[in-house]
Amino acid sequence: MSKETKKKFNVTVSTLGCKVNQFESASIYAEFQERNPQNCIGYESADICIINTCTVTQKASMQSRQAIRKAVRDNPNAIILATGCYAQSEPLELKKIKGLDYIIANSDKHRIAQIIFDSNKTGKLSSPLIVHRDIRNEKNIPKTIAPLIENRTRPFIKIQDGCDNFCTYCIVPYTRGPSRSLLPENVLNILDRLPANKREEIVLTGIHLGRYGRDLSPPTTLLNLLTRIQKAEIVNRIRLSSIEPLELTDELLSFVAEAGSICHHFHIPLQSGDTQILKRMNRPYAPELVERLIKKIHHKIPDAAIGVDIMVGFPGETEEAFMNTYAFLASLPITYLHVFPFSSRPGTKASTYPNHLNPHIIKERRSKLLNLGRQKKTGFYTQMIGKTVDVLIEEKRESSSRQLTGFSSNYVRVLIDGDDGLKNKILPCRIKKLLNPNAVYGELYHD
Repeated sequence: MSKETKKKFNVTVSTLGCKVNQFESASIYAEFQERNPQNCIGYESADICIINTCTVTQKASMQSRQAIRKAVRDNPNAIILATGCYAQSEPLELKKIKGLDYIIANSDKHRIAQIIFDSNKTGKLSSPLIVHRDIRNEKNIPKTIAPLIENRTRPFIKIQDGCDNFCTYCIVPYTRGPSRSLLPENVLNILDRLPANKREEIVLTGIHLGRYGRDLSPPTTLLNLLTRIQKAEIVNRIRLSSIEPLELTDELLSFVAEAGSICHHFHIPLQSGDTQILKRMNRPYAPELVERLIKKIHHKIPDAAIGVDIMVGFPGETEEAFMNTYAFLASLPITYLHVFPFSSRPGTKASTYPNHLNPHIIKERRSKLLNLGRQKKTGFYTQMIGKTVDVLIEEKRESSSRQLTGFSSNYVRVLIDGDDGLKNKILPCRIKKLLNPNAVYGELYHD
């Protein structure tokens, strides 16, 4: 180990994009402290600024470039490093940004601390050093140091990476590589090393979470992993991030309904409610399958929150196709919508499709779906009034009222009055009233 690794560095990481990126940023911090426990995590007088980029949309790419340029302006003497999906897909584009020192793609993101220190180049570089490999050749997830999660009430734990679906609009298989899973033993080890005050709830996340374990030898499943975590009694509550419709099996739903430790919350990337648009997207299901699934969830777990991702403005989306999607969503017991405008990504099949829509039409359709989503969430929250739910109280208070804030198992945002001693605890709360479409007011419940 070089002498430079013994020097104390102030390291900052700016994160754009998904929960997987957030977990990886925390792991990057942990790698620096593993090399030297004196390394500081902070936002002032930075020695090393890392921007963990996203490129899932054109806007995300633009925001990534802006974040890099801001880091260069604000920290003229610091090492500036770009990593993440934009660094994987467009390293030569990033190389044009003056003041950027390192471009390290997703394929080597886990080695950032090693690359900086072992290169003995812990100062500004005359031109960016690019570390880039074809991530489509990756077969495994590197063993990860348990991440630092000091500022996060619900730690994100990445158990899967990559995707094999190749939806026609999506750049992710090219920036994340093939589906691959963390060994169950490594997942349990990460959870076992969490501090006691971060074990109330963890969020299992991945790029294609439902495919967890299929690439391992011997193969396993997400359900098997959940069973092992529950038996180990390491954490009190487990929340699943986004999971594909075909992977929400009857067995998994029954386990969630009966286990007690799995949050009653499902986030489903539907993308469209029109049969032909789904085919053009290369989505492997019809709307009828998703309709049966959502009704089945609602029947088995009546209080479950069901969130849905929807894309508007896919090339060739007619008014009829859009209205098919709108009517489909309006008819189902969905809790909330995440609505995304189509973003053409070079290298994807959909970028070559004809009949791209006018941005004004996309904006108008997105507005209609956002309004529907607000109605759905308000209706779901209103139904919760008078019920008692277990709420994980978060570290940060609500910005305007300064009330404590937290989420129930079924993803209802609850505000309560109380002192700081209640933070990081799961507490029973009686929901009293709706505050707005995004929050309810609750009171601590005592028998």
